[in-house]
Amino acid sequence: MITKEMLLSINYYKKAVFTGSQKGMCYLIRKITEEEKNYLEAIWWEGPFNFEKTQKEKHSQKFSFDENGKEKAVKWLNEEYEKNLK
Repeated sequence: MITKEMLLSINYYKKAVFTGSQKGMCYLIRKITEEEKNYLEAIWWEGPFNFEKTQKEKHSQKFSFDENGKEKAVKWLNEEYEKNLK
């Protein structure tokens, strides 16, 4: 199970991308900007390959760029794991 404590502070995402994995599920969290508004984007795919090398389908969702959005991203990733990979 992914926890919000496993992810870095929201300030980290202002300049860097976070990647991780959980029992066959790879994920990436990054800041994206659309129409001058920042979002936190979570993307997951089935492992074992990294984001650039995988040929498998990737799934993504946008969240608000704040701690609340980070919590929702964690919840979404865990729900996706339960539905698709468990």
